[in-house]
Amino acid sequence: MNEQTSTGVLARSGRPLFSQQELLRLIWPLLVEQLLAMTVGMADTMMVSRCGEAAISGVSLVDMINNLVINLLAALATGGAVVVSQYLGARSGKKANSSAGQLILLSVLLGLGLGAFCLAAARPMLRLFYGAIEEDVLAAGVTYLQITAISYPFLALYNAGAAIFRSMGNSKISMRISVLMNAINIVGNAVCIFGLKMYVEGVAWPSVVSRAVAAVLILKACAKKDNAVRAEFTFRVDGGLARRILGIGIPSAFENSLFQAGRILVVSMISLFGTVQIAANAVANNLDGMGCIPGQAIGLAMITVVGRCVGACDNEQAALYARKLLWWSYLAMGLFNGVILLFVGPLVGIYELSGETMELAILLVQIHCGCGLLLWPISFVLPNALRAANDVRFTMVVSVLSMAIWRLGFSYLLGVRMGYGAIGVWIAMVVDWICRSICFVWRFKSGVWKTKYHA
Repeated sequence: MNEQTSTGVLARSGRPLFSQQELLRLIWPLLVEQLLAMTVGMADTMMVSRCGEAAISGVSLVDMINNLVINLLAALATGGAVVVSQYLGARSGKKANSSAGQLILLSVLLGLGLGAFCLAAARPMLRLFYGAIEEDVLAAGVTYLQITAISYPFLALYNAGAAIFRSMGNSKISMRISVLMNAINIVGNAVCIFGLKMYVEGVAWPSVVSRAVAAVLILKACAKKDNAVRAEFTFRVDGGLARRILGIGIPSAFENSLFQAGRILVVSMISLFGTVQIAANAVANNLDGMGCIPGQAIGLAMITVVGRCVGACDNEQAALYARKLLWWSYLAMGLFNGVILLFVGPLVGIYELSGETMELAILLVQIHCGCGLLLWPISFVLPNALRAANDVRFTMVVSVLSMAIWRLGFSYLLGVRMGYGAIGVWIAMVVDWICRSICFVWRFKSGVWKTKYHA
């Protein structure tokens, strides 16, 4: 007999797969972790701003490439998290353990490949994407990219380990390691920039060291015998499990990589407008990222929760939890973005910017936060429910086409052809969000995603 539980979820078994307390225990460490990562990113930008606008511009341009790499690694981790969560929902512990081991192996292989490529091709990549930038900006960017590329394998291992613990519903482990990792990073930045008077290297090397420490700690934690999932470390690729992980990870990686590549092309358009607009865009991206923190955290939790429900063959709970988490993301993002809009002037004033750059940065933040609190959750949190149910091809097609048609096409039309510059680019971003929102809401309501999982 079905009855309404204390969490408001109707379960086939008469009880929910996740209680209210379990959801909160999963989400709040993710929120802290995302906040720490964004805070350190802001600290990097603020500290490197002491080295001049060429340095801050070079670092911001490379960060677009780094975000592409990070999203590729995160997409693979997402594939692993979905598979492990589904096996846990199906109560298949042995396959969950084997999937965790395969995720670690695939992640380190991808991290090594990406690191070697970016280390060797740093200058040609920056020239390809940002051919119009000034020589001092290019030199800063090359140095920063080559050093941070060394950290990619370590970041890949940390992401894999964090995804495994999220699948168990335990995000405290990755939060604690993240606290240490970010503390090492920010202290290292301060020592290198202010103490040793280093240039962009001062924000690059601490990232390498902190990620290496995090990778060692997360792998050690994954091997503990009392874990709900104990990763089986191996150097052999299991074809079946690898295909299952990559079946989710590759479409997500393709989607994320093209999305980030599109963002790089958009920034390359902004680079045509001069250093002022590049710097304003970099600062605005930092503050806008703060407004997205709760949505990103809840989006990660969505993968675990919906994946577990789908693995248990309970689509009713999957749909209800997806709606619940989406509603929570609206509440949290409304609060975060409201505070940013209220204090946007003083927040932008933290950075070492000229008057013109500051005014433009404030306007860009207002566009993002004002529209983001309405459109961002549907555009980026809701599709994680679809991914957790193996409906990855639809999210990939929508994201790629929306990016190509609206964000890239309208950015060129409004920003370059019509002369609105960075403002036109950010208006095109909002149009992209509207398209995504319409498509993902329709797909979720249609229920087609419920047919994609096969045990």
